[in-house]
Amino acid sequence: MNTSSSRPRRPVRARAAGAALAVVVTALGAATLVSCGSDGDDTGAPTFSERPTAPDTAAFSGDLPSSVASAGESVIESARAEASSAAASASEREASRKASIGAEIERSRQAAEDALEDVEGRGNALNEVGMTGKPRADTDGRLTVVVSITNKTSEPASYAAQVDFLDPSGKVVETQFVGAEDLAPGERAQPLVISRQPAEPVLTPRLTKAQRY
Repeated sequence: MNTSSSRPRRPVRARAAGAALAVVVTALGAATLVSCGSDGDDTGAPTFSERPTAPDTAAFSGDLPSSVASAGESVIESARAEASSAAASASEREASRKASIGAEIERSRQAAEDALEDVEGRGNALNEVGMTGKPRADTDGRLTVVVSITNKTSEPASYAAQVDFLDPSGKVVETQFVGAEDLAPGERAQPLVISRQPAEPVLTPRLTKAQRY
């Protein structure tokens, strides 16, 4: 006896409808699981977004926060103040240095004048003192003389020299004093003598006295 022939057959359309219904149910179940995961289910399953959301640029500002801007301005002002202070200090140091040099030159000049005050004749050191001129182009047009003083003795010594400036007629129109102190044997000093007279008429420098003391 054929049992398969006695079992009623389900229509084809009924089987197709059943399969379609199964697919729909499966899809709905999957959608439900995703929905539950996105509602804060603590299953630990990560959720992802297909596209990242761009930041809201309208909330941004082109200006720095006030505290940052203020700090930057403070740093700039501080740097400017330090630079100004450094420049002022450098200027003061230079002025002090020049004043010190000027004071030393004047002291040396006065010492030489005092040393020659009682010297008769032309002194005892003419062979140890000489003069050479400097080009006016190097001295802003001013008549400048280099006085070379060399200690030719075997002991330390100090020197004083008198330089006169003569006009074309031979008249002394200016007198200056210069010197060098405590020169060691063989040591040389080269102080400058700068005339305070105008460039015209042309003057002639003369070593009038030189004294070792």
